[in-house]
Amino acid sequence: MDMIERGLTFVPPAQRVAGTARLACDKDGGRTRLRRLYQDGSAKIRMPAVSADPLEAVLINTAGGLTGGDRLGWAVDVGAGASATIATQACEKVYRAASDRAEVRVKLTVGAGGRIAWLPQETIVFDRSAFARTLDLELAAGAEALVLEATVFGRLAMGERAAHGSFHDRWRVSQDGALVHAEDFRIGPGIAAILGRSAVAGGAIALATVLMISPRVEALLDPARDIIAGQGDASVWSVKKSGKLLARLFAEDGYQLRKRLVPLVELLNGRAGLPKLWSL
Repeated sequence: MDMIERGLTFVPPAQRVAGTARLACDKDGGRTRLRRLYQDGSAKIRMPAVSADPLEAVLINTAGGLTGGDRLGWAVDVGAGASATIATQACEKVYRAASDRAEVRVKLTVGAGGRIAWLPQETIVFDRSAFARTLDLELAAGAEALVLEATVFGRLAMGERAAHGSFHDRWRVSQDGALVHAEDFRIGPGIAAILGRSAVAGGAIALATVLMISPRVEALLDPARDIIAGQGDASVWSVKKSGKLLARLFAEDGYQLRKRLVPLVELLNGRAGLPKLWSL
C-alpha cells in the first residue's frame, strides 16, 4: 500500500429514507371499506377500528424523521360516496440536511359525493434543513375536502431555533377538472429573519393553512373567525357549484397554534370531529 492509499479514508454513503404508501377505499354496504393497501419502505399505514364512517387511516414514517435526500410518497383514493380521515401518528420532523433536500409528495383523489379530511400533525422544521412538499388533490363534482398543513420552525421551549434553511410547500387543488386552489409557499435561506418581518409573520414561528371545499363553508366562516381570534384570518369563495374556505393561522409556538387548530378542525370536520391521535 503506497502513501496515497494509506491517506485515503473510505466514507460509506449515507443511508436515505425512501417510502411509498397508497390507500384506496370505496362505499360498500352502506360503509366506507378498504379496497387496496400498498406499503413500501419506511412509509406505513395503520387502520384504527371504527364503528362508522369515516374510515380512519394513520400514516407512519418508521424512520422517525426526514433529512436531505429522503423521499416519502403518500397516495389516497376515496371512491364515490365514501369518506376518509387521514392523520399522522406523530409530528413529522425535518432535520439538518448535509446535502440535497427531503421531499414528500401527496396525491389525493376523491370520487363524486365522497369526502376526505387530510389532517396530519405538525411538521417541525429544524435549523439548516431543506424540505419540499407537494400536495395534489383532485375532486370529482360534488366531492368535499378538508385539508390542513401546519409547520413549526424550531422548538423554542427546547432552545432549538430554525434560523436558516429552505422550505417549499406547493398545493394544487382541482374540482371537476378545473383548478380551484393553488399556492406555493417558499421561505429561506434566512428563515428566522423572514418570519420576523411584520408583513410576514411578525416573529411567529408556527404557521398553518386550512382549506375546505364544501357547499357548507359560508355558514362556517364566522365561527371559524371566532376561533382564530386575530391569530390569522379566514375567507370564503364560490367555486364549481361548491364553496372554498381558506384559513391561515400563526402563533408564537406549536402549542399555541394547536390550541386554535383543535377547535377549528372540530368545527370544520363536522361529526367526524378530531382524529384520535390529535391532542393537546
